[in-house]
This record gives sequence, structure tokens and C-alpha cells, in this order.
Amino acid sequence: MPQPVLSLKNVNVYQDNNAVLNGIDLEVNHGEFLYIIGKTGSGKSSLMKTLYGDLKLREGEGEFVNYNLAKLRERDIPYLRRKIGIVFQDFKLLPDRSVYDNLQFVLRATGWKDKQEMEVKINQVLDKVGMKSAAHKMPHQISGGEQQRIAVARALLNDPEVILADEPTGNLDPQTSVEVMQLLREINQNGKTIIMATHDYALIMKFPAKTLKCDNGTLFEVVQRTV
Repeated sequence: MPQPVLSLKNVNVYQDNNAVLNGIDLEVNHGEFLYIIGKTGSGKSSLMKTLYGDLKLREGEGEFVNYNLAKLRERDIPYLRRKIGIVFQDFKLLPDRSVYDNLQFVLRATGWKDKQEMEVKINQVLDKVGMKSAAHKMPHQISGGEQQRIAVARALLNDPEVILADEPTGNLDPQTSVEVMQLLREINQNGKTIIMATHDYALIMKFPAKTLKCDNGTLFEVVQRTV
């Protein structure tokens, strides 16, 4: 039996000193696409932050990409994050660097040294998201949808086991949201596990997948047609 990429048992998720989600039991297997939905403040982002080490797992058991989240030390967090790719709502590109330099910055920060190897990797991920021609543009010279494509490329740089996408279409118009979703589904179909927090129900209907809902302090699976 293959090990799940994520396993949570009786987990309580905290934001500051408030428990926002209680009693979570969850397993995610390699290659799955999982939506986490719910209203603003329902705990979606707090759960995501717990997975990538921004919030401490205080109660329960959690294993994510072979890291014990309950025992995660400060110095382990960069290594955990090398095994996952994170896509945020607001892109988080460095505004004073070109697209290429944004990606090179991440590679350098995660231990890459060889310039030629970095160039090959950057071209590879830009090609994958259809943005090779934008390599030497500045973030302000490309659209929001294009910036999010670059953010997806950045998430792929270290060939992560899992991509965490936290409201990746939140700042995009409906048509661009569909394009970004098509890209994420394509990446998923090539074997990457994707966990995506969203409140965009129209996208979920258009691109159905297993869906969990945060509501009233609990996390539960919802049947697609009732979303």
C-alpha cells in the first residue's frame, strides 16, 4: 500500500489562540486533486498554513510529505517547503526583478548553484506554463493571469510532491480563472498532487474533484452536486 502524501488524525487547527477547525481526519494520496471550500474565516487558509509550517500543529497527529507536523522545528521548515510548491492569491512576485530573476532567486534560495542548470530548469517550468516569452519582462508588464502562471511555474521549480494553491484564482476574472484552472488540472494529470483552497464554486462545478468543506469548525466531504 502506498503511503498517503498527507495524513491528519484528530487534528485541531488554531489561528492565534482560537481553534478554527476541530477533529480533522484526512488522508490525501499521491496524484489526487482536492478542493477545500468554505466561507472567509472558516479555516481554509489556516489549514493550508498549518501544512506549510506557517502555523504550528498544536493538537493531533499530522504527516505531510514525510514530515511530522506536530514535531516540526523551525529549521525543518525550509526543507519541508522544498518538497511542496505554494501558489498564493496575490502572486507574491518580487516587483523589482524580471520573471527570470524571480525564478532564479527561488532556486538560489533553495540551494541551486550552477547557472546553466538553473537556466535549463527556469526555461523548463516557463515552457510548462506557456510563459517562456515573458522571461525577461517585469511583473508589472504582464497581466494578473500571466503573473499567476509565473507563480505556478515558481511552485514547480523544485519538482515538488504537492502543490498547495491558496485561492489561486481569487484576484482573477472568470475567463483567466478558467485558464489557470486548466493549467493546474493539466499539472495534476501529469501526476502532481494538488490541494486547492477556494470559494469559487463555479470553478468547482466546471472542474469537479473531491471536495471538502470547512464549516462551523468542522471539515467534511461534500457531494459534488450539492456544492
